[in-house]
Amino acid sequence: MTATGTDIIELDRIAVYEALRVVELAQEEDWERDTPCAGWDLRRLVAHMAAQHHGFAAAARGAGQDRAYWREPEDLGEPARTHRAAATAVLAAFAEPGATEREFALPELGMSFPGRTAIGFHFIDYVVHAWDVAAALGTALDLSDDVLDIALVVARLVPTDPAGRGPGSAFAPALDVPPDAGPLDEALRLLGRTPEHWPVKSR
Repeated sequence: MTATGTDIIELDRIAVYEALRVVELAQEEDWERDTPCAGWDLRRLVAHMAAQHHGFAAAARGAGQDRAYWREPEDLGEPARTHRAAATAVLAAFAEPGATEREFALPELGMSFPGRTAIGFHFIDYVVHAWDVAAALGTALDLSDDVLDIALVVARLVPTDPAGRGPGSAFAPALDVPPDAGPLDEALRLLGRTPEHWPVKSR
């Protein structure tokens, strides 16, 4: 999923912390804002992000096949606080010795993956979701070029089979990439986002 020698746990931590940062910029009046995820307001997006963190944490510990861990919370309470608790849980699970060598059951994809590959999925998901939140809030994304370059490598490896894209799937169908696209814009378009409709820039 990622280049040999890449510290995918550290890259994932960077993406998760950036997602935490932008989520915590949201004010009470922001939770009903539209997001790049069609049909989801910011509250629903953050609920999904929290659920995915808990699901991946369970997968890292051998319980990912239990769909209960992947369910969105019915009562999000304070969205930023709920999201932070979930992010803390997944970072702790990924930091456990041997996490990259374990098999992660990912029920949404219908199979298990080596830990390094699964954490790579989580990494690209949180680069994109950090951008989703930043786009909804109209703020800038703060990820280095090195992180975005690896995110693009991973995005290029995500299967483009239409059966696995679209409503109910993790990503929308891939879009054409302009020849002058930077790594963030290319990764977003490969994963079905339309960055030109949500003018957010990386640092």
